[in-house]
Amino acid sequence: MFEVVRGWVNRFLSEEEAVLLAAILIVSTVVILSMGDILAPLLTGIVLAYVMQGTIKFLMRLQVPKSASVLLTFLLFMGGFVALLFFVIPRVWRQMRALFDNLPEMIDRSHELLATLPAAYPSLVSEPQVNSWIDMLNSEASEIGQWLLSFSLSQLPFVVSLAVYIMLVPILVFFLLKDQDEIMAWWMSFLPSRRPLLNQIGEEMNQQMANYIRGKVIEIIIVGLGSYVFFKIMGLDYAALLAFLVGLSVIVPYVGFVAVTFPVVVIAYLQFGWGSEFLTIMFGYFVIQGIDGMVIVPLLFSEAVNLHPIAIITAVLVFGSWWGLWGVFFAIPLATLVKAVMTSWPQVPGPADGRL
Repeated sequence: MFEVVRGWVNRFLSEEEAVLLAAILIVSTVVILSMGDILAPLLTGIVLAYVMQGTIKFLMRLQVPKSASVLLTFLLFMGGFVALLFFVIPRVWRQMRALFDNLPEMIDRSHELLATLPAAYPSLVSEPQVNSWIDMLNSEASEIGQWLLSFSLSQLPFVVSLAVYIMLVPILVFFLLKDQDEIMAWWMSFLPSRRPLLNQIGEEMNQQMANYIRGKVIEIIIVGLGSYVFFKIMGLDYAALLAFLVGLSVIVPYVGFVAVTFPVVVIAYLQFGWGSEFLTIMFGYFVIQGIDGMVIVPLLFSEAVNLHPIAIITAVLVFGSWWGLWGVFFAIPLATLVKAVMTSWPQVPGPADGRL
């Protein structure tokens, strides 16, 4: 057993840079897992500043001085931040409250619709089945009510934390943009002057993660805004809330689409019934999803590393269980990081490799 372990160590950890990379990955994971909540504003600021580097570089290519590029980019960020804070989120919140207020009426409407199924489809649905569905629906509604009550009683710490984040994140973003070169020089001073492995992985991940994050933000805006305009034109209730969910659903490929389709179908059916309006909404919704999958994604992520759907779903489950929503959002770039590390990791050929 000892010989096996020693052989594995000699094969994969024989170079100093490989040991350093392993130490960086382990320490980073431990710090984020143990102090993620405390460092959340800083991590959020780093991500936002990283996303805006593309805008700064674009302005500098237009011969705009760096200081002016940083200022213009920060003002653009603050404009979007204020719009999100004072226009998008309040509208979504009001519609969410209206949805919960109308939940009993929607449940009664669901009971009425379910009660008509045995007469309409006697060969497919029986009254005992409908009764069991109604009991399950009542049970789920009761659990939702209990969750809302517990959430309302425990939301004060969340509100305080959110207020702190709202104040800290813009300040952190500004200084991260302004002093990026000094911060990077300070960080690089702790690393060896000669680091080909770290440079290779860093360059690959910088390109892939930058393309992914910026593309994903653009995709969320396009899909969410397009869904809102369509739902509003069709007169669908809770258009802002549903469009917000549809926009966020693109964060999680495959799973997000399945999860967000259910509320869209239910609300449209309860409002319009089985008619032309319902079918039009469903057709338009699936057209938006098709445009996203066949046009927007190929255009925005043409340079992304291909990952198998099983790898994507596994990454979403693993990183989402570790870091919540942030883990879900960064599941694909983190999976890409794992793939890049595994591909680039230096190895000393073992005896079996030598014979081959």
